[in-house]
Amino acid sequence: MTSIVFMGTPQFAAPILESLIKEKYQVLAVVTQPDRKVGRKHVLTASPVKQVAVAHDIEVLQPEKIGGSPEMQRIIDLQPDLIVTAAFGQFLPTKLLKAAKVGAINVHGSLLPKYRGGAPVQYSIINGEAETGITIIYMVKKMDAGDMLAQQAIPIEKTDDTGTMFEKLSVVGRDLLLATLPKLLAGELTATPQDETQVTFSPTIKPEQEELDFFNQTATQIDDQVRGMRPAPIAYAMLDGKRTKFWDVTPLDEQVTQAAGQVVRKAKHELVLAAANGTALAVNTIQPAGKPKMTITDFLNGSADKFATGEQVISK
Repeated sequence: MTSIVFMGTPQFAAPILESLIKEKYQVLAVVTQPDRKVGRKHVLTASPVKQVAVAHDIEVLQPEKIGGSPEMQRIIDLQPDLIVTAAFGQFLPTKLLKAAKVGAINVHGSLLPKYRGGAPVQYSIINGEAETGITIIYMVKKMDAGDMLAQQAIPIEKTDDTGTMFEKLSVVGRDLLLATLPKLLAGELTATPQDETQVTFSPTIKPEQEELDFFNQTATQIDDQVRGMRPAPIAYAMLDGKRTKFWDVTPLDEQVTQAAGQVVRKAKHELVLAAANGTALAVNTIQPAGKPKMTITDFLNGSADKFATGEQVISK
């Protein structure tokens, strides 16, 4: 039986771990991030991957930092055939990578060599890509730079956001890994080096990237950013002088004469704003500072005397 140490943290990785257990691979241990406080009540919560491991009575290791830790030595002592990672969230030292008899492989959420890094799904949507996918690679010390073992693409629909794409990619990653492992173990795969000339990066989203820029982004680009930031951290703009989160917008197929950030039209159930290059978008769901998420209808009910046509309501 092939032995595996699995390393992962978020919900994306949980079905992948479940599938390895179901397919009778010997999961010797699961390595995941330490429990974190979640929600307004700061409840200490185990990661989705830990929850799967605990349910199957698998040893759980939770180092704050894997390099040089007792947990790292534990993995080395286990002498697994494979180390499999999926959104683990830490670099693995070369000594640890070499501990796997067959190799250490990663289930990465992009079509490498595009979007190496920690936020590939977000950047794929924000940048308006037509597709993304899963790439299974050998792990090396350099971030997401290992030779490729398998790859599968799926389309990004205009209704997709980061949340839905993670759900889809988790299934693709699960199935692609299960199809790849037998071939890898049988020595039937030839790994393909990544084309370094095509490399792009997707570093962790910074707070300043959350702000929408109506003055330089078209309506479609704003929609892409909104969906790429959903369900977290949520893009925002200064609407009527207040920091307001934009949960959902719809780019409209029309050209407008209003300047970017101005009201194109307002009705009982509609607020249309101008963006760059004469484009326009309908605001569907927003969240004013200190208030819950609400439909644009509910928001406008409390703003009867505001948002007249031509009014500048988005500020820099």
